[in-house]
Amino acid sequence: MSDEQQKIKKLALNIKKNPNDSFSKFALALELLKREQVTKAILLFESILKQEPGYLGVYYHLGKLYQQTGNVKKAGELFTKGIQLAEEKNNSRTKSELSEAMETLKIETDYDS
Repeated sequence: MSDEQQKIKKLALNIKKNPNDSFSKFALALELLKREQVTKAILLFESILKQEPGYLGVYYHLGKLYQQTGNVKKAGELFTKGIQLAEEKNNSRTKSELSEAMETLKIETDYDS
């Protein structure tokens, strides 16, 4: 079994033991993205967002996946919520990343909030 497979197995086991472990879900989603398992990654990110809406890192990654899969409206909504949340948490780095993602979305898709 490769290191990646072991990592995925370990993270999945962590989640099985503790279904509310947002960190393990986030890490597993990123590992799955490396293997181009987009649908599974989206489900994990959505699960995190549902159980822990303040988990700031999810907004960028899930928004980009929505954009990638053609769900432009959801991507824009997520980036907007993430920017507001980052502002509330005084997280200028994440706010900047989400703002850039929003600008890219607008340029690439003619998205207009």
